[in-house]
Amino acid sequence: MTRTTHDDMSATPAPSTPDGAAAPMPTAIAPISPPGPLAEFWRGFSANRGALVALIVFTLLALAALFAPLIAPHDPVHQYRDAMLTPPIWMEGGQARFLLGTDELGRDLLSRLLHGARVSLGIGLASVVLSLIPGVLLGLLAAFHQRLLAPVVMRVMDVMLALPGLLLAICVITVLGPGLMNTVIAIAVGSLPEYVRLTRAAALAELGKDYVTASRVAGASTWRLMFSAVLPNCLAPLIVNASLSFSAAILEAAGLGFLGLGVQAPMAEWGTMLSSARDYIVRAPWVVTLPGLAILLSVLSVNLMGDGLRDALDPRLKKVS
Repeated sequence: MTRTTHDDMSATPAPSTPDGAAAPMPTAIAPISPPGPLAEFWRGFSANRGALVALIVFTLLALAALFAPLIAPHDPVHQYRDAMLTPPIWMEGGQARFLLGTDELGRDLLSRLLHGARVSLGIGLASVVLSLIPGVLLGLLAAFHQRLLAPVVMRVMDVMLALPGLLLAICVITVLGPGLMNTVIAIAVGSLPEYVRLTRAAALAELGKDYVTASRVAGASTWRLMFSAVLPNCLAPLIVNASLSFSAAILEAAGLGFLGLGVQAPMAEWGTMLSSARDYIVRAPWVVTLPGLAILLSVLSVNLMGDGLRDALDPRLKKVS
């Protein structure tokens, strides 16, 4: 009589196919790793369809501004005296060499719009950077030195906030004089209080958390706490505010140019183009409509992108799955 062992009873026959061949053993399923920060950000940003469309539009505007000297068909300041106020090509009397027509001095509007994008977007970017860096620094100093620096810094910011941004920029321009760089400085000064107050509020919210206390106990210096521990956790609201300030800077630059206090002729800038064309709004409406559409598209696209950034970076707005 054959004795059955425990190993023989526990043995499981290998699965086989109908033809008798051994079937392949199932492979182990690898664990799915969680998405990285960049993938998580893109998923939150792409959920906003308006932000995606705005990103495409703004990318096209930025590329057109960057490569304006290469794709502009004419010199933006060259005057064609034989083609003044030529309508766009789709209107009666349009010419193929001037796709979007010409202005009152015979300058090609397409070339001026492309070069004007470089000036307007450049002013917006430069003013944001020029206000963001000192604003973040002053906000961090005010948060870490609440007895000495905070009262002085915040009272100065309150005085600056008493004036609207455009009015404050006009006051700065009146002192410095019109011009490209002075326009950047004036807009940056008007945006400074927003960054100071936002950075201070975000830093104060972080100072009471455990990781800051642990860093202090470990002997971290004040500057290390500012820039290595607290500032990275304050970047999300600062990025969103910077995107919205960028669109506001484009509008303020156009407003200063329209008033004759910003970029001066003959340099192409959207606000300056509107100012010189306002007398021809009935006779040649395209000289007013086209720069206005450029301002509208750029500001609207930046604002929609700011909404997408807010949805992607603000954890309070993320939907719980």
